Amino acid sequence: MQRRREEVVELRRIGVELYPHLFERDAFSREIIESFKDDAPQRTVRIAGRIMSIRKMGKATFSHIQDSHGKIQTYLKKDDLGDAYEAFRLLDIGDIIGVEGFVFRTRMGEISIHATKYTLLAKSLRPLPIAKETKDEQGNVVVHDPFSDKELRYRQRYVDLVVNAGVKEVFLKRAKITSSIRAFLDARSYLEVETPILQPQYGGAFARPFMTHHNALDMPLYLRIANELYLKRLLVAGFDGVYEFAKDFRNEGMDKKHNPEFTMLEVYVAYKDYIWMMGMVEEMISAVAQAVNGSTTISLGGKAINFAPPWKRISMFDAIREHTGKNLRGLDVAALRRVAKELHIEVAPGEGAGSIIDAIFSERVERNLIQPTFITDYPVEMSPLAKKHRSEEGLVERFEVICNGSEICNAFSELNDPLDQRARFEEQMKQRAQGQEETQPLDEDFLRALEYGMPPAAGLGIGIDRLTMLLTGQDSIRDVILFPQMRPEH
Repeated sequence: MQRRREEVVELRRIGVELYPHLFERDAFSREIIESFKDDAPQRTVRIAGRIMSIRKMGKATFSHIQDSHGKIQTYLKKDDLGDAYEAFRLLDIGDIIGVEGFVFRTRMGEISIHATKYTLLAKSLRPLPIAKETKDEQGNVVVHDPFSDKELRYRQRYVDLVVNAGVKEVFLKRAKITSSIRAFLDARSYLEVETPILQPQYGGAFARPFMTHHNALDMPLYLRIANELYLKRLLVAGFDGVYEFAKDFRNEGMDKKHNPEFTMLEVYVAYKDYIWMMGMVEEMISAVAQAVNGSTTISLGGKAINFAPPWKRISMFDAIREHTGKNLRGLDVAALRRVAKELHIEVAPGEGAGSIIDAIFSERVERNLIQPTFITDYPVEMSPLAKKHRSEEGLVERFEVICNGSEICNAFSELNDPLDQRARFEEQMKQRAQGQEETQPLDEDFLRALEYGMPPAAGLGIGIDRLTMLLTGQDSIRDVILFPQMRPEH
């Protein structure tokens, strides 16, 4: 770093502008390489990118430039560049330059740019952690000192993206996932909307919120934990189908599947139910997998996961019985506690029936579901916003999709009875009074909206981060978020 700062002084002394305002480029590395033909007329190009290697050979220098599309070699010759060639000795790996020259193939067969002019665009004051590559006796590439420390990579994602080529591909695929979903929903004439991030009353999920204060109104506000209740208000207003890619915030722990800030897609369609929504989810996610990876089947950890419909459908109670041999239907809290104890699952004092069933499912069932599976028909205690089951007492019409041992989406036949919804909110408030923090607060404005009448509807929430993990083969949510939350460095 000290040497680079000395180079800055020398470059300025000889009149080189270190950070110019503009460089007009007309080509990119991949297109240059793919379109080159030896018998075509000579082509002059202007490219810009970061120096990733420098190999000096007396009066000539070979350098690789990396732009947003890939890498290409440049050839700089003293006889062509004069004094500018001498100034090139003050440049380093990591510096950003613009190069003008003609495209040719070297004697070694590599398509390159013979520079007739170069321009320094940004001097890098910190050295990049470039890995060294060698070949062993069998000709295999051996990488030495790669930039692989997870914590450093997450903190310095800007460096990670420069030196680790595969990382950029993950985020290109993430963008493709969201654009594919948007195209799927737009084709069905559903309206993309925006709802408040700062909310006077949070709701729509079981979670603790982040809280802030609005000075002008002198009132508390919450970062949303979900956008469900606002989207349902729009069904009351008469929209047939609405969706939103929402940034949600939950004040909870962090692990491989949880980040306090995450992205959710929520979709609500009037006059439909959860059975219809299962069909739409199969169709949509299989289409997204095809768009992103070119196939509805992906390989993950040595397992082939197939998203082509139809997916298995099984009720929560049947899934628990299938994987534990225990029938939980109709059991009271005391009996559920005994089952949890037999299965060596810890349950905190004061937990209700829904929480105990959820713990048993999470510990004994979820991890075993590798192929995409609809888990349906949840206990009413676990789903205060879902419609009661049309034929089974004590259940609601809800499903989750579990794939590769993780939940990727959640959906309901939406509760639109304002009296039933009020009673469920009141039950949630009783649980809160007993010490359960992650309950649904009572939202009077939402109840007022329901009292005007909301049509029957199906609602869906998909965790975009977890779906991206699945479709890109990543095992941590931090690998699919550009700038994940981290502890302070100091």
